[in-house]
Amino acid sequence: MPEEELVELKFRLYDGSDIGPFRYSPASTVAMLKERIVTEWPKDKKIAPKAANDIKIINAGKILENNKTVSQCKAPFGDLPKGVITMHVVVQPSIVKAKTEKKVDDPPRRNFCACSIL
Repeated sequence: MPEEELVELKFRLYDGSDIGPFRYSPASTVAMLKERIVTEWPKDKKIAPKAANDIKIINAGKILENNKTVSQCKAPFGDLPKGVITMHVVVQPSIVKAKTEKKVDDPPRRNFCACSIL
């Protein structure tokens, strides 16, 4: 039985640094990639995901779905030589956190009455 050909991926972060490259089976899911990214995330970054759901992976201009496999997400490159595929990672905080945080830039509201006394 032939050995499955592994796909080499690296993940480009918001500041231009990379995580990887790592080798993955074509049957690995995007959810598995996200879990690995969270565990390998550099500790010195100001922005960091708390969970895999805080990450979006983009390849060839498309946001990859968690249930898709690496082989389904790989953009066809024709007869290009084999090499490392770079995927972009975006950290998007969960919606619950974003709704509960108070905006620091907003000044406090004051109620003024525009009444004139004669």
